[in-house]
Amino acid sequence: MEELSRDCEQWLPVREHSGEDGKSKCPHSGDNLDEEAEQLSRVILFEDVKEYLFSLSSKEARFSLVSQFINFYGGKISRWTCTNNPSWIEKLLSLETLPDSAFEGTQLSEMLNGTGCSSYINLAVLLGGKNDLSRKSSVMLFLRNAILLCLNIFPRNYILEESVLAAEEIVMIKMDSSTTSVNPSRGLAKSLLKNDRQDLLLCGIYAQSEASFGNIDLARKIFDMALSAAEGLPLDFQENIPTLYFWYAKMELAKSTWSISDPCSQRAIHVLSCLGSNTKYTPFKSQTSGFQILRARQGFKEQIKCLRSTWARGDVKEHSIALVCSACLLEILTTGFSAGVQVIEEAFSLSLPERRSRSLQLEFLWVYYIGILQKHLKQLKFSRVWENIQHGLQLYPYNPEMLDIMVEISYFSTVPNKVRLVFDEYIERKPSVILCLFALSYELGRSGSKHRIHGIFERALANDKLQKSVLLWRCYLAYESDIACDPDAAKRIFFRAIHSCPWSKRLWLDGFQKLSTILTAKELSDLHEVMQDKELNLRTDIYEILLQDEIEL
Repeated sequence: MEELSRDCEQWLPVREHSGEDGKSKCPHSGDNLDEEAEQLSRVILFEDVKEYLFSLSSKEARFSLVSQFINFYGGKISRWTCTNNPSWIEKLLSLETLPDSAFEGTQLSEMLNGTGCSSYINLAVLLGGKNDLSRKSSVMLFLRNAILLCLNIFPRNYILEESVLAAEEIVMIKMDSSTTSVNPSRGLAKSLLKNDRQDLLLCGIYAQSEASFGNIDLARKIFDMALSAAEGLPLDFQENIPTLYFWYAKMELAKSTWSISDPCSQRAIHVLSCLGSNTKYTPFKSQTSGFQILRARQGFKEQIKCLRSTWARGDVKEHSIALVCSACLLEILTTGFSAGVQVIEEAFSLSLPERRSRSLQLEFLWVYYIGILQKHLKQLKFSRVWENIQHGLQLYPYNPEMLDIMVEISYFSTVPNKVRLVFDEYIERKPSVILCLFALSYELGRSGSKHRIHGIFERALANDKLQKSVLLWRCYLAYESDIACDPDAAKRIFFRAIHSCPWSKRLWLDGFQKLSTILTAKELSDLHEVMQDKELNLRTDIYEILLQDEIEL
């Protein structure tokens, strides 16, 4: 549609300024001056926004705003708040499309982009994962520049640094797609490190970025240099050292079979032993001795014991979570799976139960714990893993990783009705957009019945809050139109959707796109007028399109 095309091209507001000839020019558009003069609605004046301006006093609130800004534009951003936080739940309710970062690392992430197995392609159609690819590069360029400005306010913030490197990667791949082994964000990473050579976590982000492009030797070199230099830094800088060690070990184990004889496992053991024994780091040269491992194991126990008082007060830092996870990995690699899991289970006892459900860090630890159980599923009774997943869902019912693990293991180890009962229970008790999407993905992946899929949609949209979810209405409309192939049902869903969410231009355009052969010219014209009355910022006139069609004929 022409409107969607113009949305992609004109997503930035016009910023007018005087050129050499004294006429207004727009730096973001290649349109001529006559066309620019017709786009006055894209010019943003201070009077238009002054009523919405506000101040934030706390650093946490400012960072939350920046994180949601990045998330809004589809940038990669690590979760900045616990999934039980009302802001996270409200954020998902307000979405019209889901950014990949919301489900990064889950099967649903592949479904969003249509890159999963064939049984998941239907969900990619529902969510329209590729609708915005045409404008992604320009958006990422804008986002990269915005994040670089934010780094002046939030220096040494590895979440923003990771996000800006991810945006740079997309921008540079668009400019030069000839090589796949060269890290596109390498230049920006080096530039940021040149400005602050003591930023340890930036080194870790850069190293992981290189490893993702297969440059494992370079990644090791970066980690080795950062850890070797960490000892001489002030104490404030050394707080992040456990996180750096943990990232290094995780990178090695990603290439490992987790067998103690595997070279990558040996490297991971060396890294973890240096952290546990609290000795000066030296790059890996040979297999770690039994004495060094024993010393590291004892060192981890003492360091974790020191966390008891701070965790009891609810002061759970990210570096302490990295310490616990590192101790777990060392035990798994050197002693066995049971000993490693016990480390995390004992760590949970350091915090009060009511605080676990509100802590982003403890939520990460719980998901990591479930992931370890999943990886060693063959060594466990399925009932134990299932019980822990159910307990995790009680703590974090809106966590996508938890739902993803439940869906994944259910394909191999349980009957469909058991999973469906869980979905039905939580849709009734803790309804959420994420839960419904995973329930739908489960049914589509198993070629579930139309009755079952309709039931999920109807029960979700009967909820007062979820009824305002544009995303669920778009999924329902796309399902009826593209999968169930029922045009009459699709038409009914469309009119219900715009009645519930009349403010969503994306929803209206879905209707025009999917129902263009069903609705009459009079109905389309009437809908167009209603959209104009609701001030949905239309860039295209329906008569303009009809005139173009006549000329082409």
